[in-house]
Amino acid sequence: VLEAAVVGMPDEKCGEAVRLIVVRKDPSLGEEELRAHCRQHLTGYKQPRRIEFRDSLPKTAVGKILRRELR
Repeated sequence: VLEAAVVGMPDEKCGEAVRLIVVRKDPSLGEEELRAHCRQHLTGYKQPRRIEFRDSLPKTAVGKILRRELR
């Protein structure tokens, strides 16, 4: 993983769910590998419901990730 961001997304059941946005360093990295890593290191409610792959993340002039644009 080169870069990653986590944002909330609307969810009917819980109100809000976790969405993970990833910029891959290795194109062969798959969603199932990321899910396995999250299952191993995160408790259930912190695990992402949705994983999305992108080529880049939106950033400010100083390099911070613009989370509001990811929602």
